[in-house]
Amino acid sequence: MLEEVERWLTTRSWSVADRQLHQILAAKQRTGQTISVVLPALNEEETVGDIVAVIRHDLVEQVPLVDEIVVVDSGSTDRTSQVAARAGARVVHRDAILPRIPAVPGKGEVLWRSLLVTGGDIVCFIDADLKEFSSDFVSGIVGPLLTDPDIDLVKAMYDRPLGGSAGQGGRVTELMARPLLNMHWPQLAGFVQPLGGEYAARRTLLEQLPFPVGYGVELGMLVDALHLVGLDALAQVDVGVRRHRHQDGQALGRMAAAIYRTAQLRLARGHLIRPALTQFERGEEGFEPRTYSVDTEERPPMVEIAEYAERKVA
Repeated sequence: MLEEVERWLTTRSWSVADRQLHQILAAKQRTGQTISVVLPALNEEETVGDIVAVIRHDLVEQVPLVDEIVVVDSGSTDRTSQVAARAGARVVHRDAILPRIPAVPGKGEVLWRSLLVTGGDIVCFIDADLKEFSSDFVSGIVGPLLTDPDIDLVKAMYDRPLGGSAGQGGRVTELMARPLLNMHWPQLAGFVQPLGGEYAARRTLLEQLPFPVGYGVELGMLVDALHLVGLDALAQVDVGVRRHRHQDGQALGRMAAAIYRTAQLRLARGHLIRPALTQFERGEEGFEPRTYSVDTEERPPMVEIAEYAERKVA
């Protein structure tokens, strides 16, 4: 590990207990910064309501830390929108945001569009499939942004048990993302959960970043932020344990392919063929191929979008 990273681990890695809630709230009141919490959601009716309710109770009603909770529904076919709204979130449908640009499937697409329907100086992203959710996930990662003006992006770090066992989740992280970062961006080798979906950043940073539309958004954002603001502007906070729905092996394969492609584009921007990933499933006549396109599209920095610029002027 680079000496720079060893130093970073001692100066930019904290526990949620390092900043008490009253200290974080005092920093918010002193600086006047506002906070938006965004949950990208697709068929998450079983969990999204509990997450919204906890944030609303702990960080809106009990302590006025969060200014808005927005759930961006990317086309759910269940009751995600109704459950989220009943729990106290403002629900916005992905396709209603920036309709001039047709939406494409993908988590990164939703996060990118969320910048147009939120107003916070700090934007905090939380995945909508978390179980046994604690508001520490929010307060822990917005805390450093409120107390330290030199920090621009904070990732949550946590243990990830695999189902009910003591095994380790984060398989794509260990098999794909961590090797890529250690080999090509060793300054980022200190991040415990580089692909984690819980992180907060200043709007002034997010609006300057391109957003891969799919699963590569977290890796792309981390790499691009490193080049834009430098390692010391990035940080991580230990928030304990993250429990969520785990995907099957084939879904993880597609995720890994998208993450590899995101890294590839950043290593060598060029005119490359549109990649695809072929996987196999056993059918009636043996193993049958299934081919999936790999996310390659990226959305430009939001500051380049006319509607966003007009909103800021207004």
